[in-house]
Amino acid sequence: TAEDLSVAEIDLPMVVGGAALTRRFTHKKIAATYDGFCTYAKDAMHGLALVQRLTDPAERPELEAEIREVIAQDRKAEVAPVPFEAMGTTRSLAVRIDLTSPEPPHLERVTEELDLDEVWPLLNPQMLYGKHLGLKAAVKQLEAKHDPKLAHLKQVVEEVQEVARSGAMKARAVWQFFPAESVGNQLLLRDSTSGEAVVEWSFPRQRGTDGLSLPDYVLPQDDHVALFVTTAGDGVAEQVEQWKQDGEFLKSHALAALALETAEAAAELVHRKMRAAWGFPDASEMTLQDLFAGRYGGKRFSFGYPACPDLAMQRELFTVLLPEEIGVRLTEGDMMEPEASVSALVFHHPQARYFGV
Repeated sequence: TAEDLSVAEIDLPMVVGGAALTRRFTHKKIAATYDGFCTYAKDAMHGLALVQRLTDPAERPELEAEIREVIAQDRKAEVAPVPFEAMGTTRSLAVRIDLTSPEPPHLERVTEELDLDEVWPLLNPQMLYGKHLGLKAAVKQLEAKHDPKLAHLKQVVEEVQEVARSGAMKARAVWQFFPAESVGNQLLLRDSTSGEAVVEWSFPRQRGTDGLSLPDYVLPQDDHVALFVTTAGDGVAEQVEQWKQDGEFLKSHALAALALETAEAAAELVHRKMRAAWGFPDASEMTLQDLFAGRYGGKRFSFGYPACPDLAMQRELFTVLLPEEIGVRLTEGDMMEPEASVSALVFHHPQARYFGV
């Protein structure tokens, strides 16, 4: 997009963000292709502060000077990328393979509409009120102090949830277990009926001794990997835009934020159901904080993050899982539309953990 805008001789200030981006990536890759001001916002409130300074003639020169300095620092820190081949292809010996593969409940593709009132108890309040709605302290601390700003935002969210219940939001999911094999950095998923390979992915591996790669979490005999997509974005954009037109900016932003976090909460719910059906349900004493911290058996990994950074791999996931049926499609840049959607690979291995490469 930055390149296309530059070709069109458009140089309006560009502020970008999102889970798949970082400040360094923005400054090294995106800003380098753009003729105008370009920087990174860590969240919506930070983005708003940047735009306020950009539109203030007295503040803008100082901000531009600050960003030039940060860009220079980020570019100095650039490290030449190491090709995947140089990272090795040998399975990490730190990951056990002398385990019994749990049997999935079935190998059928499942689509379902989720009850919003079953999903919302799994909302992460810190993400909703902190990251998206701008509260700066820990939500638990604000609750203990009966913070009036938090109380106001909760009231707004409850009003938005009533509108969502009336049909402005739908939470949907599609998921399936697949027979899986791994060789080195390759992960192969097979059709459960024909046995033919339907997906073959090559993942990066950590450098160094016993460097990890996602295929390490697949056991040698009769193992399975699950895929899923959840979404809560269908129809939300229309209501968000309507509230903007009506001047209801807080409600508009709250609904967009709620949709994003509802998709995440739906992913938590679907993953929890999968773990139970796969034979390793969560302990009865598990708290929401444990859930958000990933203190459960196995792990799920989404494309765009360090262990599987290539968003283009989502094409194969879409080919076999067909999330279009629940209203999710891929853009030309391999991003999911609507934005309030989550895709993941699910591994059962008890040693599975998140890692960088």
